[in-house]
Amino acid sequence: MLRFKFLKTELKINAPWKEGAPLTTIKKRIGAKTRLVGGTRFVKDGVLDPSQVELLANASLRSLDECKRVVLRWQRQGQSLADIYLNGIVPCARWLGCQWASDALSFVDCHLANATLQQLLYEFSDEFLSEGNGVKTDFSVLLMTEPGSQHGLGVFMLGEFFKQAGWQVTLAHPQDLSAISDLLASDWFDAIGLSISTDRHLDLLSQTLPRMMMGSANPEAPLFLGGPMAVVAPEKLNWTGALVFDLDAQKTVASLTSRLRRSQS
Repeated sequence: MLRFKFLKTELKINAPWKEGAPLTTIKKRIGAKTRLVGGTRFVKDGVLDPSQVELLANASLRSLDECKRVVLRWQRQGQSLADIYLNGIVPCARWLGCQWASDALSFVDCHLANATLQQLLYEFSDEFLSEGNGVKTDFSVLLMTEPGSQHGLGVFMLGEFFKQAGWQVTLAHPQDLSAISDLLASDWFDAIGLSISTDRHLDLLSQTLPRMMMGSANPEAPLFLGGPMAVVAPEKLNWTGALVFDLDAQKTVASLTSRLRRSQS
C-alpha cells in the first residue's frame, strides 16, 4: 500500500503558514477568499508548486466547497484527477500532519481538514474512476487502517486507485486485533494492505499478524504495509512475509497487479 506518493521535496510554506506558526495566525490567514495566484504549476516529476499546496490546505480548513473550487481550477488548467490526488492532496495531507505535530494546528482542526479532503475524494470518485481504462480484473484487496486509527484518507485514496484499475476493494477500520482476524477470515482476498500511522501497536502486530494471515481465507495473499510509519521508520516494519512498497498509490497498484498476474501465469 503504500507510502501513497509521500513526496520527499521540502514544502517551503511562507509565513504565516510556516512550521511553528501559531494557530491563531493561521486562522487569520484562512479568512481570505481562496484564489489561484499566477496559475498552477506542476513542475518536474509532477511536484505541485508549494504555493498551490498551501492553497489547498487553506481550503481544507475552510470548507468542502472551497476545496472543490481549487480542484476544478486545476482541472481547467489541464491536470488529471490522478495527478491532483498524488501531487496536490497527498502533500497537502502531509503538510497538515506536520502542522499538527508542531502544534500549529490542533488535533480537531487537522482531523476536520483531513475529513474534508477525504470527502473531496468521495465527491470526485465517479469522475476519477471514469479516467481509468475500464478494464476489470478478478483481483480483490482488503485495505485496513491500524487498530483504532483516527485517519483513513490514505487508505481511501489507495482504494480509489485500485478501483480505477478494476479491482474489487474492501475498506476497513478495525478497532482491535480480533476485528482484523475476523476480516481476514471473512472472505477471499488476493492481497491485504495495512496502513500504520503510529508505533502504538507495532510489537503486537508484528507478532500476531503473520499468524492471523496463516488462518485467513487466503493464506497465500501478499501482505503490504504502509502509511506514515513506512516513511519515518521502515526498519520497524521488517515483518516475516510482509512487503513495503516505496511507490506512490498508482505505481503500487500497477506493481501489485503485475505481480499477481505473473503468479497466475
